[in-house]
Order: sequence, then C-alpha cells, then structure tokens
Amino acid sequence: MALHFERAEFASRLARLTDKMKEEKLDALLLFAQESMYWLTGYDTFGYCFFQTLVVKADGTMALITRSADLRQARHTSVIEDIHVWVDRVNADPTMDLKNLLVEMDLLGTRIGVEYDTHGMTGRISRLLDSQLTTFGQIIDASYLVSSLRLVKSPTEVAYVEHAAVLADDALDAAIRLTKPGADEADILAAMQGAIFSGGGDYPANEFIIGSGADALLCRYKAGRRKLDANDQLTLEWAGVYAHYHAAMMRTIVIGEPTHRHRELYNACLETIQAIETVLKPGHTFGDVFDMHARIMDERGLARHRLNACGYSLGARFSPSWMEHQMFHAGNPQPIEPSMSLFVHMIIADSDTGTAMTLGQTYLTTGEAPRALSRHPLDFIGV
Repeated sequence: MALHFERAEFASRLARLTDKMKEEKLDALLLFAQESMYWLTGYDTFGYCFFQTLVVKADGTMALITRSADLRQARHTSVIEDIHVWVDRVNADPTMDLKNLLVEMDLLGTRIGVEYDTHGMTGRISRLLDSQLTTFGQIIDASYLVSSLRLVKSPTEVAYVEHAAVLADDALDAAIRLTKPGADEADILAAMQGAIFSGGGDYPANEFIIGSGADALLCRYKAGRRKLDANDQLTLEWAGVYAHYHAAMMRTIVIGEPTHRHRELYNACLETIQAIETVLKPGHTFGDVFDMHARIMDERGLARHRLNACGYSLGARFSPSWMEHQMFHAGNPQPIEPSMSLFVHMIIADSDTGTAMTLGQTYLTTGEAPRALSRHPLDFIGV
C-alpha cells in the first residue's frame, strides 16, 4: 500500500478526531476536504472534483462513498476498509446513496457535522446534501474541525515539510542560475518545477506565480510568458512539495540596476519579516503577526501598497490552493503553537511607480523563536 505514515499515526489522528467530535457532541462527521481524508487515512486522489465523502462516526467507524474510478485508488493509498461506490448515470444524485449509507450506519436522527468550506463541496452538492439531510438529523457546519487538528505537525509531518523546503531552495537556485537579461520566463518556470520533480517532489496544490515587468506586481499565476529586459524585475512565488506537504517561498529578483524604490521596499520587507519573527511563537496569535506587519508597513507609508494578509498555515494540501484556512489577518485569535509550519510573506506592489518587492519563507514554530526552513538568507537578490 502507498502509505506515507505508519498505521499507528493514523490511529492516533483518528483518536484525536473522535475525542474532538465527542467534545462537540457530534455523532458523525462528513469529510469532503481531500486534505482531511489524506490526513486521517492516507487517501490520495484528485477525485474530489466529483462527489465523494468519508463518513466518520464518533466510535471511530469509517466508510467512504466515491466513484468507481477511485475505488482502487482508495484501496491502494489508504487505510479505509469500508468503501461504497455510487454509480455515474443521468440525473444521478449521490447524496441519496449517502443518505442510505447513513441509515445503514444507524445515524438517523443524530447530530452530524459537515465540512462545507472546502473545494470538494460545490454549491450544487451542498444544496443536494441539505435537501436530503435536513429532516434526517441535526446538521452542523464543522468545516474547521479537522483543519484545526492539522495545524500542529507530527514528527513525520515535520520531516516531510523539511524535505519540501529543501526542494523549494533547489527551485530558487535553478531560477537564479537562469535569470538574466533576455532570459525567458518559460525556461525559468520549467527549471524550478523540474528541480522539485527531480528531487522526488510532487505537483503543487496551485500554480507557481511568475511575473516580470509590470506583471511582477501580480499575486496570482496568469497565462503568458515574456523575456526579461536588461533592467527588469521578476517576482516568484512557489513551493517545494513532498508527499503533498508544502514549503512556500517568495522573492522578487531585480535584473540590472536596482532603483532606489526597489531598495527602499526591500528594506521595508526585511525589517517587517524580522520583526514578525519576534512574535511568531507561543504566547502570540495569528492576528498579532498581521498587526506587526501592518504597523511597520503603515509607518513607512506603504498602507496602499501592502496586502490585508501576510501569510498562512501550510501543510498537506490539494488543488486549487496550498493555503490552509488559518491566515495572518486582522483579528485572527488562532494561537501559535510549537510544530506549526507557517508561511510568512511580505508583498509590496507599488502601482504608482510600477515597482514590486516581495520576501517570504516558511517557518517551523518551536517553544521559542521560529526556525526558518530555507537555507537561503533573506538577502536582496539582484543579477
């Protein structure tokens, strides 16, 4: 079987989950997030673009309902033993199959949690599910129950994140080697992704971000490539990925002679991320991290050019995003605990001057100061 964890670790995770379910007085939980299923059982697929759910009872009983295309996938990659297949057909409503399964599992009239806030739950599925279950039992939004349990990483998970960070560094090395006037973004992107694949890594949960010139101010991937000018700027955001665990990085590389604004914005990024390191530890919250970011940026007159978030939790994630729910934004009360893998990014997009500057890396929290997982220093990168 293609398991990335010992069965004892899966058993421990199930025990933690059922304890939390009992605390929340849930008789069962319907998992629709692929990362939740992967964390709990090892189940590894992109079949969540169709209907599937893992039913978890408070006594630890589990049953998966999925399509025929994922039957062998579930058997091969997970510890799930009870697998049910709903049949593709015209006007199929797999939520009826699910309700029948819940009846067989003696869950009629019980309190059932549902992961609504996930890419595996479309609006159509939500409407069908609610139609079937509204009178079946008491339905509770439990979108963040498993997500919160995934925040603190086990030793094996930490090892995977560390491996992912090595691959992220390898990708940056590959990018720097190719970045020069006349270089093609396509070649840089291919080299970065190739370095991760060559190191035994996986596809990322979302596309790498690459943009030069005016596109360096963008925070999302877009189609289209260009060649670098003699004086240019190249923004990259990417992640090393191993066993689906991500370690993200972000840099803006300046080609040719840096402008005064490039240097000014870089200094702001560096000062801010170094200040954040002083609060990225137990005793502080995710909101504290953002407040530090906002205070320094705003004091430097950069309120219009910064973002309203400056990072997030990372872990094993599936498309379309490697971001976890827990983000560094205003008012987030989530406490910082040891053994969290957290991506901190400084992003400044000065549209007035057309200047971009970014700086970001993944940290592992400890009982004290956080540990940066990159071997690369936070130096200004110019070529």
